[in-house]
Amino acid sequence: MENKAKKPLELYVHIPFCVKKCDYCDFLSGPAGKERQAEYFRALEKEVAAVSDFPDREITTVFIGGGTPSVPEPAFIAGLMDQIRNKFFMAPDAEITIEANPGTLYKEKLQEYLEHGINRLSLGLQSPQNRELKILGRIHTWEEFLESFFMAEEAGFTNINIDLMSAIPEQTYEDWEKNLRTVAELSPEHISAYSLIVEEGTPFWERELKLPDEDTEYRMYEDTAAILGEYGFHQYEISNYAKKGRECRHNKGYWQRTDYLGFGLGASSLLNHVRFSNTDNMEEYLRNSAFPEKIRRNVEALTREDEMAEFMFLGLRMTEGVSLRGFKEYFGENMENIYGEVLKKHRNLGLLEQKDGRIFLTRRGIHVSNGVMADFLL
Repeated sequence: MENKAKKPLELYVHIPFCVKKCDYCDFLSGPAGKERQAEYFRALEKEVAAVSDFPDREITTVFIGGGTPSVPEPAFIAGLMDQIRNKFFMAPDAEITIEANPGTLYKEKLQEYLEHGINRLSLGLQSPQNRELKILGRIHTWEEFLESFFMAEEAGFTNINIDLMSAIPEQTYEDWEKNLRTVAELSPEHISAYSLIVEEGTPFWERELKLPDEDTEYRMYEDTAAILGEYGFHQYEISNYAKKGRECRHNKGYWQRTDYLGFGLGASSLLNHVRFSNTDNMEEYLRNSAFPEKIRRNVEALTREDEMAEFMFLGLRMTEGVSLRGFKEYFGENMENIYGEVLKKHRNLGLLEQKDGRIFLTRRGIHVSNGVMADFLL
């Protein structure tokens, strides 16, 4: 019976290495030699060893993100997974994801991942067109992606996500539709479809880009759900589509505010009503990872108001929206009492809808979701 009492905890591990930074990327990542990689994994092990082992928690998901976690030797990842498994109480059905890029995988690497409990693979494709991949500054071709995808299936991965990017320079609506169909026909379990955001400080920011106009971008987004729906995918979050029962549990945890603990450079955490993140300075991380309190930054104890706002604007990212009962159970207060005006305003504007005890964004609401969410910050 005792497991029933264990509260869920998700783990995130940041691996900041990649072969080459893509031209649109503003993530904490970059290329590094073998020595630096080994040094980093030693620091990660120290951090994992130093934190509490949370005896009252059950690890329900682990997400190894980056960078490109498939760049380092698989032995590093295997060692890390073994350490995590030995330290924490891991749910028998835990979802354990690793992000990987085409061209960085080979048969033995995939087998080693599986042997050490990794059961979900997230492949960064972005586009099945080589012309578009070149524009994005990706290091792989569509052909290399296909090789990686089929190799992963052959190795025994039965839960694969593919990342796609829309509204990229010189992309037409027809290009996007073709991209969606090409990828959906491979029948992965999950597709993440994001719009390109041109971030300051990236090579894209400096360039004159020929981006699709707003109407085209609107249509691209609007039709994604219907196109993927033809292939058995349902939209369960603003940018995510899954086959039945294949939603990414780790990401759902973020939106439902399950506690999570981040390891590694710049990794974020939400733990016991406190948000914090690790330093994003590599030297500092390597030096002090054995003392987690020394590397933690932006520590913020959440007030009840903060938590209410997060409950709303994170929960509304999901197509099922937020539960009135869930809100009341958590906060001991009716959602209407706190957010009555905001809810009324957006219902009248046709951006929010209420049904079966849940409040969710309408199709129109999804397009202006940032504006709607902002209104929940009291």
